[in-house]
Amino acid sequence: MKKTIMETLVAAVLATGIAHAAPLPLQDAVITATYNGSADAIVGLDHLFQLEPGSNTTALDPSGTGVEFLSADALFGFDFDASGLMTIIANGAITPGSYQFHFDFGNTLAAPLTAFKLLDGSGIGGLPVLSLAANGTSIDIDLSGTTWTEFASITAQLDAAAVPEPGSAALMLGGFAALAASRRRPRRS
Repeated sequence: MKKTIMETLVAAVLATGIAHAAPLPLQDAVITATYNGSADAIVGLDHLFQLEPGSNTTALDPSGTGVEFLSADALFGFDFDASGLMTIIANGAITPGSYQFHFDFGNTLAAPLTAFKLLDGSGIGGLPVLSLAANGTSIDIDLSGTTWTEFASITAQLDAAAVPEPGSAALMLGGFAALAASRRRPRRS
């Protein structure tokens, strides 16, 4: 009896996990950016990289083939993928200077961003400084201490915490209750 309950519980939990896979971290994101604190210093794809009111806001490129943002001085390009992969590309040789970027996803994320991991920084000298806001809706990137060769790039993975489905929690609690009930029954000889 206990073995059957455990097998059923494990199968149900596994099936629930498969049926409720976590959404992609940046799926359907709309991003507002600033460069060195200025909205006029960065332009987005939705505005065809033209400086105009609101051009510092853009949605993810649905084709996934290009960058979402260019710095207005044409030094950097930023590409975000729905999977959370972020690539920063240098448009020329770049020496250290003031290069601070802020990307705000607002309430367009399925779950707050909780972590990032630098995957490849071999194309630059120095290390970028990446930080997440406490509420998980924005990131800051400081490239001030870095040097770049022309067309060098770095990549980082942005991740969001999986939000448990209410049904999953209820299923697990029900399973624990069934286990507790099965242990309390008196054994028959």
